[in-house]
Amino acid sequence: MSDALKQGAMQIVRRLCEAGFEAYLVGGCVRDEQLGRPVKDYDIATSAHPDQVQRLFERTVPTGLQHGTVTVVADKKPYEVTTFRREGGYEAFRRPTEVEYIDSLTEDLQRRDFTMNAMAIDQNGHLIDPFDGLKDLERGVLRCVGQAEERFGEDALRMMRCLRFASAYGLMVEQATWDALNSGISLLRHIAMERIRAELERMLGGSDPNRALELLTDSRALRHVKQELLLSMLDKETEWPPLSRLTEMEHRLAFIYIRLGADPAGVEEDMIKLTFSRQQMETVKRIVAAHTVLASGLDESPELNGEPYLRRIWIAAALNYGVSALRSLREIYLLEDAPIWTDNVKVSRAVDVWRKLGCVWLEQMSVSALAELAVGGKELMGHLGVKGGPWTGRLLHRLLESAALGELRNDKETLLAAAQEHYDKMQENDE
Repeated sequence: MSDALKQGAMQIVRRLCEAGFEAYLVGGCVRDEQLGRPVKDYDIATSAHPDQVQRLFERTVPTGLQHGTVTVVADKKPYEVTTFRREGGYEAFRRPTEVEYIDSLTEDLQRRDFTMNAMAIDQNGHLIDPFDGLKDLERGVLRCVGQAEERFGEDALRMMRCLRFASAYGLMVEQATWDALNSGISLLRHIAMERIRAELERMLGGSDPNRALELLTDSRALRHVKQELLLSMLDKETEWPPLSRLTEMEHRLAFIYIRLGADPAGVEEDMIKLTFSRQQMETVKRIVAAHTVLASGLDESPELNGEPYLRRIWIAAALNYGVSALRSLREIYLLEDAPIWTDNVKVSRAVDVWRKLGCVWLEQMSVSALAELAVGGKELMGHLGVKGGPWTGRLLHRLLESAALGELRNDKETLLAAAQEHYDKMQENDE
């Protein structure tokens, strides 16, 4: 796919050059090519103005005319083509107030954030690198183009991008760039939480989430965003196991919240502030909630009753929060030989058992949801000869738990027989 994408991009570059304009591949595609990384999309910078680009190509979309950008569609693939430009003043530490079209590639590259993103490739495949971006990459250094204070002052989101690039590409932030970042970090309060979330999501979901956490804590970035976050409690003293062993970003985030001692309500509030999707929030919250319930269940029990008790509350948690949440929680528990985030001996011992047997117990469950139960509410009411009410849901859940634990077979006759006994006990307790 990458080769086909590049061929399409180079055809656009050559077409522009044949029409008398300058045109180059620019930005991330050039950077990733130099590093031998897969390229997801190709961007093009040109001396042609947007109206000239639109006249040259059959299929175009005016995606960002105010910034000089036209999307050219070639072989059903989109390519952003942007006119060389100089940006005027910036508002809200994020957006340029005016854009002026220019004829100089070097001046266009000069407005970009980091040297590694300020390289270009011409129609013959030659690298153009006026700010030594390739040399910085070879040295493993991330450096702002020009004065770092100016780049971060123009667009404060660049500070979060700096942390992301440093973690994703294994780079050391050049000292002047790092000093400017720390001096200007309070400007993040001007950035929309949606933008903060996008960068944070890519950092924690990237190849080196531990490095991302290190940079976030060293810079104290999350303490300066628009809204107060539980994640701002991250500190330099915390030792993290290799989070990359968790394949999903949501699972990594759930572990971070567990380590911070967050409860499900706090997780939900944080993730709403950060504009995570409902699905992402539910995934993380279910894992944290399952851990919270399991740990508190141990605290409330008069004594740790060994594997039978631990199995019962483990399966009960799976029924309440989903088998997938418990599988993810077990993977989180496996990150460490001992749960250093708790000094509770009962929790530590229980986690050790759940690490060893949790997956086996989940596999042994013959039923994991009410929809899989061999009887439903109507059958219960018909069998017992009573109208439905709050008791119906409670009784179904008891039957579900008994079937999941293997105490009852999941067949109609067995469940209905047990239902009568459970119902009679419930009536006695309510009297």
